[in-house]
Amino acid sequence: MTPDADLVEQLRERGLRVTSPRLAVLRAVSELAGHPDVEQVAAHARGRLGTISIQTVYDSLRALTDAELLRRIEPAGSPARYETRVGDNHHHVVCRHCGAAHDIDCVVGAAPCLEPSELAGFTIDEAEITFWGVCPACRKRSQ
Repeated sequence: MTPDADLVEQLRERGLRVTSPRLAVLRAVSELAGHPDVEQVAAHARGRLGTISIQTVYDSLRALTDAELLRRIEPAGSPARYETRVGDNHHHVVCRHCGAAHDIDCVVGAAPCLEPSELAGFTIDEAEITFWGVCPACRKRSQ
């Protein structure tokens, strides 16, 4: 099965219409390293399609996220980012200098992998943790 055929199948399995922008956006998030933001996704999709409006990129990202083909993360002070790793309760580590983000597996138990001291009546089904630090490349540059 070709990569495009696989992406087409993913869209259809989730009940989404297969459109060129959705394919290009899904491919962009799949192919870009790390956790790309909207501008990075748009630039990559434009390289494939030639033209795509930023609104179409936002609309496609929302549809793909709602269909659980993508996950949106929002580290504090950073634009929203997207990833294809969905369906688990992993966390992220973000560089304070360059904003690089990487996945961190949940290390304790099943989702949610943390137990809060107070639930305030909520039923918790997910914990989202962001670890902050300085990535190896930024540490090297500062030395």
